[in-house]
Amino acid sequence: PFNALLPIHDLNSALVSYLLTGHNGFVTAAGYVGPHMRVDHDISMLIPELWCRMTVDELDPQAMIEGGYLEKCEDLDHNGEPILAGRLGYRITRKFVRTYFGRLFHNPHKVITEEMLRPEEQDMEIYIDGMKNIVETQERVSKLYFADNAVELACPPLRALLHIMHDGQYEGKGLDHPEIRELFTRENMLESEWYAERLAAKQDRDVDLWKRHEAYLSEFLGKESHAAEAGRLGIADRLKDVRGRLDGMRGEAYKAKLKGTLGAAPKLRFSEPT
Repeated sequence: PFNALLPIHDLNSALVSYLLTGHNGFVTAAGYVGPHMRVDHDISMLIPELWCRMTVDELDPQAMIEGGYLEKCEDLDHNGEPILAGRLGYRITRKFVRTYFGRLFHNPHKVITEEMLRPEEQDMEIYIDGMKNIVETQERVSKLYFADNAVELACPPLRALLHIMHDGQYEGKGLDHPEIRELFTRENMLESEWYAERLAAKQDRDVDLWKRHEAYLSEFLGKESHAAEAGRLGIADRLKDVRGRLDGMRGEAYKAKLKGTLGAAPKLRFSEPT
């Protein structure tokens, strides 16, 4: 409630940070795993214990998928009605439980059962109703980003995702289209025009900051009453250093040096609805 910025700016910063650093997002269940499997304690409390027993290579989602430790949730057709269960992404498999939860429990399959791994097997009707609620909520939330035109400020993968949540497609492509998936790669982000504008904004702000440093030191050095203190603090040498840094910040080399950083949002403003 105390943040006057559009939420899109926080989302951009979070997603760009994840992509640039190679951070992989995992989510866990809390409360219930399916309609009939209640967990009195948040099951995610197990995850730190599990994750610290896995190697960096084992924690790579692509390796998990290729090794059969994660499986893709597929869309369903229920009485002629499409159910977008694919929105759930990937989920752990029996092989994952046997291999990794076996490092915590003697009988991991007694703890993480098949009914927990595949909640649709507990009650298909409730599973389908739950998926409809998820999709409807995604559509409702996405409308907020179109209402204030914030979608136009979104980074490329987030913009595509908001359109898919809102319309079911982006430029005629669905969530599984290779071109949509490619938007979520580090390489694509680094080469995007959106990211280039972010680096340019960061460069401009750095230059403005150091120009203020230069102006302050110049003013301090120019005051006769401060002469002794300026000498003691070495203000003349500091001013020379600041000017040298400024010269370096104004070139293309500095912008290239920023590549791989978060950069800065070029438009921190409220957008007028279209």
